[in-house]
Amino acid sequence: MLMTKSIELCILAAGKGSRMKSDRPKAVQLLAGRPMLGHLLDTARTLSIGDIHVVVGSGSDQIRNEFSGDGLNFVEQTEQLGTGHAVQQVLPHLGNGRVLILLGDAPLVSRVSLERLLGTDCDLGVLTVDHPQPFNYGRIIRRGNQVEAIVEDRDTNEQQKLIKEINTGVMVADVTLLTSWLGKISSENEQGEYLLTDIVGIANTAGKKVVAVKADDHREVQGVNNYSQLAELEQYYQACAVQQLQSSGVQIVDPERFTLRGELVTGHDVYIDVNCIFEGVVKLGSNVKIGAHSIIRNAEIGDGTEIKPFSHIDGAILENDCSVGPFARLRPGTYFESEVAVGNFVEIKKSRLGVGSKASHLSYLGDATIGSKVNVGAGAITCNYDGVNKFQTKIEDDVFVGTNVSLVAPVTLGERSTIAAGSTITSNVPGNSLGVGRGKQRNIDGWKGPRDK
Repeated sequence: MLMTKSIELCILAAGKGSRMKSDRPKAVQLLAGRPMLGHLLDTARTLSIGDIHVVVGSGSDQIRNEFSGDGLNFVEQTEQLGTGHAVQQVLPHLGNGRVLILLGDAPLVSRVSLERLLGTDCDLGVLTVDHPQPFNYGRIIRRGNQVEAIVEDRDTNEQQKLIKEINTGVMVADVTLLTSWLGKISSENEQGEYLLTDIVGIANTAGKKVVAVKADDHREVQGVNNYSQLAELEQYYQACAVQQLQSSGVQIVDPERFTLRGELVTGHDVYIDVNCIFEGVVKLGSNVKIGAHSIIRNAEIGDGTEIKPFSHIDGAILENDCSVGPFARLRPGTYFESEVAVGNFVEIKKSRLGVGSKASHLSYLGDATIGSKVNVGAGAITCNYDGVNKFQTKIEDDVFVGTNVSLVAPVTLGERSTIAAGSTITSNVPGNSLGVGRGKQRNIDGWKGPRDK
């Protein structure tokens, strides 16, 4: 019944993060490579949520700039007078449905928990969790499913201190009722603040139905006040990611040395060695092997491809059965057709390599179109930049480029041509020919160098 009402979202994100000793507000502190607020927004948008209101305070410009294109309604809390006061600032912006209240510094609350809360028949729903160490958290005082009070840790008696069920700060309520309850809270307490938890007692006095809904894992509702807690939450996030990947057919050699900062989509029989980092959106095909200490960002890697240790891949697309590294760098705009192999200390940028082409070591290929079965020798480079403009190099099929060759773009190497080692090529080389671009060697007898002085 309640799910038929429109639901708006209120996120409390005015925290300063003073215990982090940081100039950045807590909402933009990074968790798994993204601002904490971004994780909440991702989860919220999987639900049937209407308008999203974000309460901001200190450092609000940073939050506004970070999420400027996300269609959020930012509400300023100019004075930090407590959580109840923060929600009061949002009331004029709400419609007549229901509002879900989330905390900007507890970014990993799950969709399952929120759906369970939103689907509960109640006037006020409170998300709770059983915590193994409930100290410093508000305890849930209940009679059956009815929550009668939330008692702060400092105010608990000896019996209440034994209660494991705590308040997470996440609530859902009818807007009309919430408005009435918030009008009755006061700041006459030890903190001198308007506390959102006070509405529980007020709702009970009015005979309303206040229901506790439990989350499954206390770590998903963990708040962040310092970098130690943020690191703990990072570990939980990565552990969840590892578990999901393992269940989909990914072998992760050491789960404690795996980092995901985005989305990783995989086929089956994928092998990931230690200390690999995945950022942005990464797609791995089946039977892909990722070597130790590799960093892969916004890339697609086809079936049967091996990325050897210490390789960096950013914005590249690799078809099937390729080989990269070790110590290779693929920059944005790189495209490999099948069976391409690049080795140690090869850097490639904005270039396409055809089927079976190779650059085994110590090369730079930028702004190039390379055909199939091309061999690029050690130390060969494309000279694609004149200080102002970028120029293209075209290498056709079956070309052999010798060691230590400089290809000064724009230049084309014809099909089945060969470039002699040590050449600097400044003009096109026809197909089936040898390109030689060396200065004439001179030997100077009796030359005295620095060692002779």
